Amino acid sequence: MHKPVLLEEVIKYLNPQKGETYLDVTAGYGGHSREILSVTKNFSESVLVDRDQMAVDHLNNLFNKKVEVLHSDFLTASRELKDKGKKFDLILADLGVSSPHLDIASRGFSFQNPGPLDMRMDQRQILTAASIVNEWTQEEIAHILKVYGEEPHANKIAQIIVDNRPFKTTEELATIIARTSGKWLKKHPATKTFQGLRIAVNNELLQLEQALPIWFSLLNPGGRLGIISFHSLEDRIVKNYFNEFGGNRYDAEFKIVSKHAIVASKNELVLNPRSRSAKLRVAAK
Repeated sequence: MHKPVLLEEVIKYLNPQKGETYLDVTAGYGGHSREILSVTKNFSESVLVDRDQMAVDHLNNLFNKKVEVLHSDFLTASRELKDKGKKFDLILADLGVSSPHLDIASRGFSFQNPGPLDMRMDQRQILTAASIVNEWTQEEIAHILKVYGEEPHANKIAQIIVDNRPFKTTEELATIIARTSGKWLKKHPATKTFQGLRIAVNNELLQLEQALPIWFSLLNPGGRLGIISFHSLEDRIVKNYFNEFGGNRYDAEFKIVSKHAIVASKNELVLNPRSRSAKLRVAAK
């Protein structure tokens, strides 16, 4: 089961209080939500969101349907909640991929667990990783690998993909990239390619950019927003937005609670290695 990252830090900096309303826009398997709602005790006015059907089913079972659970991506759900005039005291966005995504081979997120080239967080959508690698042009593939994967060899890998397609499985794609990448040490040479494909399939960065102002509009005065990111592209978007619109200036729209990104403790790194790249930033209305 998925272990929530930075759980102690989330509780410390969001500082939930009894009776407060809570919105989790990426509730996943409920690790953060369970702890926060155990403090607020306000189930009826809180909302949990996830785009993955497995997570939605788990959340409904975990909370025995006492909390409203929305099966939606966080941008669509946030827009709908704003249109309804909803307000919350606490909002959390954990932007990471859940452990079941990585560990269940049939979801196609990881080349360590060979499966179909899928990578959809919402399995209702049409676009898959297979669609991209088998149908997009070499220039389009190179672009997402360069921009989303931060892959320095994007053009070369895009050419390799086009020259050797079609691909059906994560293993096939990772193998051909590794075979043509020469020597490699720490990270598998397909790591950044898979990151770029996943971000493109799920439209992750554009959704984040568009959702940030909506989340602040959903906060009550004094409300707190926490965002956990897992790679530099996400964190840069959050950091830049906080710096542009927040701070101690007279025209600031919110206060930045965490001056620097909050990272996992040494103890958590041992117990949950996937927390090593997690960064938490917190702001208050």
